[in-house]
Amino acid sequence: MKTYEFNNKYELDKDYKDGFDYDVVKELMTDYFDSYDYILGDWSYGKLRLKGFCDKKNKKYKPINDINMIDNYIKTYCAHDCKYFILKKVKE
Repeated sequence: MKTYEFNNKYELDKDYKDGFDYDVVKELMTDYFDSYDYILGDWSYGKLRLKGFCDKKNKKYKPINDINMIDNYIKTYCAHDCKYFILKKVKE
């Protein structure tokens, strides 16, 4: 699996319709996302949106950012059949 370095190291867990664009993600990735275990990036109207998700063991965990609910989030809050990707933080 390919890894990428932003503030942390991430693996590209899923890349639906080639939604991952390193340069655009690099511009948007801030330390705000450091505490999340997963980052979802979805494209809507030509713009990339990022959202953090957590495992239940993470102290930032809340039901709204539960990684097990990511498919539901994509169906509910993302544009229909949009390009998206999921990055998984590499724990060293």
